[in-house]
Amino acid sequence: MSGPERPGDAPAVDLTPLAAEPGPVAAVGAPATGRGASSGVRRRRWRNLAMIAVVLVALGAVLVRGLGDATLFFYNVDEAVAQRGELGQRRFNIQGTAIPATIERTSEGATFEIQYDGVVAAVVHRGDLPQLFQADIPLVLEGHWDGDRFSSDRMIVKHSEVYRAENPDRVDAYDEPRP
Repeated sequence: MSGPERPGDAPAVDLTPLAAEPGPVAAVGAPATGRGASSGVRRRRWRNLAMIAVVLVALGAVLVRGLGDATLFFYNVDEAVAQRGELGQRRFNIQGTAIPATIERTSEGATFEIQYDGVVAAVVHRGDLPQLFQADIPLVLEGHWDGDRFSSDRMIVKHSEVYRAENPDRVDAYDEPRP
């Protein structure tokens, strides 16, 4: 005790830290000594890291797949013809405008030619034709080169706002709220 004690004072408390005995620190629920304590923690850590890695890989695959499907990349006819050898049998999208005098409907689809920037490519399309398919309308076709012709099985037709411009009363009547 340091200093004189006064009546009514509580006894002094010793606040000196005690020295701990050296030894392994045990995880909650793990044995206090031996190799089991640290190997259990390591095992859980690796399992958690593996689960995180699996989730990140799955998320990355979903993003790549989703973004890949969400974008539409195509070659213009002039680019596709220039790169015909490099593209080979690989599937890709080609964009051009159908030439009027070349369209022939067949039982399987149609044959026609498309052009872009003065370059022409022959097309054999197998499958349903969109209702808007006609000459002088931009098209995007999905398929591959088959010799000198482009063989497609999917067609996307660009449409415009011509209907709205030619028939404003019909469109306005459709846009009005119904009771």
